[in-house]
Amino acid sequence: MAKIEDALKAAIVRMPVKEKDKLLLRLVAKDEKLINRLIFELLEDGATLDERATALRKKILKELPAAESKYLSPGVLMMELRYLSGRITEHVGATKDKVGEVSLTILMFAEAFRRHFPMLNAHPPKRSEKLAFYMLRRMATILKKVEKLDEDYHLEFRKDLNDLLAFLWSFKPTADYAAKFEIPTKFT
Repeated sequence: MAKIEDALKAAIVRMPVKEKDKLLLRLVAKDEKLINRLIFELLEDGATLDERATALRKKILKELPAAESKYLSPGVLMMELRYLSGRITEHVGATKDKVGEVSLTILMFAEAFRRHFPMLNAHPPKRSEKLAFYMLRRMATILKKVEKLDEDYHLEFRKDLNDLLAFLWSFKPTADYAAKFEIPTKFT
């Protein structure tokens, strides 16, 4: 982001309000993330947080490939997870929903393992290396965020998190990285 010189700042402040509004609207229109955040904060007054999180939860469960997917591989699964992770990031960017970020990411990874654990085990461990590294790096970040949340929120995702940790430690490629990232075996 470019730094605005003091002289330019002063000139902008002196501009007529109508002209400033026009410029502001043109600038806002160029930033989709800012538009989404302003819609949430100004139009929805922050009241749609639960609805947005629920809709995203449904989207994750719907768009995560089904267990019967014929052509699914660890690499394709990783691409799907990255796509869904991007939707979670967009949600957090608009709503600042820290609890949602944690619970939705845990749900996404736990559901991916529930649906695709047999497929992952059917491939040689070497084919799952990138997926394992991606998941564990992301989980290390999420677990740090879990520690910062109030314990009352832990009930919301405890079951999924413990399921996920069990999968991570029982799948060889992720277990190797889990040890390196010092991921616990159980969340209490």
